Amino acid sequence: MPRKVAIVGTGQTHHKSHRPDVNGREMIYEAVTRALADCELTIRDIDAIVIGNMDHFESINYVDAWSVEGSGGVMKPIMKVTTGGTTGTSVAIAAYYHVASGMFDRVLAIGWEKNSESDTTGAIITCSDPIWDRFSYSGAIPSLATEATSYMNKSGATQEDAALIGERDRAHAMNNPYAHLRKPLSVKEIMESAMLAYPIKLGDICPRSDGACAVVFAADGAAQKIAKKPAWVHAVSVRHSYTWFGDSTDYEKGLVSIQRASREAYKAAGITRPADEIDVAELYLPYTFAGLKWIEDLGFCEPNGGARFVRERNTHMGGKIPVNPSGGVISTNCIGATALLRVAEAAIQVMGKGGERQVPDVKRALATGFGGCFWSDLVILGAQRP
Repeated sequence: MPRKVAIVGTGQTHHKSHRPDVNGREMIYEAVTRALADCELTIRDIDAIVIGNMDHFESINYVDAWSVEGSGGVMKPIMKVTTGGTTGTSVAIAAYYHVASGMFDRVLAIGWEKNSESDTTGAIITCSDPIWDRFSYSGAIPSLATEATSYMNKSGATQEDAALIGERDRAHAMNNPYAHLRKPLSVKEIMESAMLAYPIKLGDICPRSDGACAVVFAADGAAQKIAKKPAWVHAVSVRHSYTWFGDSTDYEKGLVSIQRASREAYKAAGITRPADEIDVAELYLPYTFAGLKWIEDLGFCEPNGGARFVRERNTHMGGKIPVNPSGGVISTNCIGATALLRVAEAAIQVMGKGGERQVPDVKRALATGFGGCFWSDLVILGAQRP
C-alpha cells in the first residue's frame, strides 16, 4: 500500500507580466525559500526535487540541471516533468508519488515560467499537425473557441454568462496579494473588449505572467511534525488522451478528459456529491467559457446547467462551492507554475492560510490542471488524514 502523503508548505512569487529584476533561477529561488519558510524547513531537509516548466517556450534545455542554483537541487535526486499546461499538476502528482512510494520522506515540487522571455505563440502554433489540425487549430485560442461555440450551441449559454466567470475571478484576485491582474473587470467591460476568435474576447482569456510556485510534500509521520494542519492528499488522477485537437473535443463520444479524471478521483476519495462534499475548488480555467462547461464535467451541477449554477452565485465567495478564491488563471498564468498554483492554493485553503481569500472551515479542496489537447489532471486534498 502507498504511504499517506500531505502538503506541509507552499510558496509563490508575486506574479507580474515581466520580472526584469530577476533571472529564472532567482525567481525559482524566491518561491522555494518561501515554501521552505512556510513549513520551517531548510533545503537540507528536502530529499528530492521535481521541477517543471514549458522549457521549449524559453528555449532552455535540461532545466532540471540548469536551475539547481535556484531550486537547491545540487547533488540531490531531481526530475524534470513537462506536460504542457498540466505541467504544474503533473509536477505535484510526481512529487506525491515519490513520497507515497516510500523512497523519500520530503519532496519539493517546483513550477515556473518566464513568459516575458519566451515565444509562447510560436511554440503553440507549431505543435499541431500541419495538415489535419493547423488550419483550424492554429494556437490555443482557436481550439478553445471551438469548444466554446460547441458548448453554446448545445447548452444555450451566452457570452454574457461566460463573462460572469471573468468578473468573478478578477474580483476574487483583489484578495490575493500574489495575483498578476489585481483589477476588477465587469461583464460589460469583457463584452466590449476586442474579439479574438468568436466567441472569445480579450477579456475572456488569461494573461501571460512571470512567476514560480513551490510546494513541499511530506510522508505520514513526518507531515504531522512539520505542519500544524497538513493538507492530506486524498486522491490524484491524470487523463492525457489525444494528440489530435479534433478528437479531444469530440464531446458526443464522452472523450472529455476532465470527466474521466474527476470520476476516478471521486471514487478514490469516496465522493458521490461533489458540490456538497468539496468546500472549495481551484480550477485551471484558461478562459471564461471553461468556467461554465467544466463545472458540469466535474459534476458540480447538471449537464447544460453551468450558466444557471454560476448566475445563482454558487461559485462566488460565500456560495455553495467557491471557485478560484485566488483569482485563478484568468488573473495569473505563469504556465509551468499555473497548475501547481492551483494545488498550492487548494492546500492553502485546507491549511487555513488564505488570509482575505480564505474560505471558512475547508475540509476538502479540489485542484485541476489543464493543457495539451484538452488534457486534465485532478488533485483532491483534505484536512483529515485519509
